[in-house]
Amino acid sequence: MIALNTEIILASASPRRAELLDQIGVKYTVQVTDINEDELPNESAEDLVQRLAKEKSQALGKSTILPVLGADTLGVLEGNLLVKPCDFDHAYEMLSRMSGQWHEILSAVAISYKGDTQVKLNCNRVLFRPLSDDEIKAYWDTGEPQDKAGAYAIQGLAAPFIERIEGSYSGIMGLPLFETAQLLEQLKK
Repeated sequence: MIALNTEIILASASPRRAELLDQIGVKYTVQVTDINEDELPNESAEDLVQRLAKEKSQALGKSTILPVLGADTLGVLEGNLLVKPCDFDHAYEMLSRMSGQWHEILSAVAISYKGDTQVKLNCNRVLFRPLSDDEIKAYWDTGEPQDKAGAYAIQGLAAPFIERIEGSYSGIMGLPLFETAQLLEQLKK
């Protein structure tokens, strides 16, 4: 546990992000923000994920005296974003394309405090083993992929699909703890 002794606002309803903050002993209060998460024209995935994390951390404006942590995570395969699936066909298409392939998971974390916002980007690669049509269908039927970017959760039932990762497990889950701790440490200075 890291003794960060900083109370923050977590601008996210994600139970995974809350679990990860609990894991490193950060005190927080959840306050969900609502921002437009649409991609801008010609915006790279790296720019998009950082912009969204920053906007989430800034969305509370001057309504709090506590630091506000915002985060966002995106998957990328062959230059295409891996978003939350809208239905089974969409999830099937994404999981089929990821089958036997590497894809990237980009996570950004931002902290806004006293009019200043700092953002850090975390980049990871994930290799899926080949998946059968029956496995994809059975996974969809669990309900887990239906609200997950890329149609899967590394910490959930899709864990056996993952042959290898390069990077940060917590970053793939949605909150890169190394970068988060760096930003929280900067608040003390």
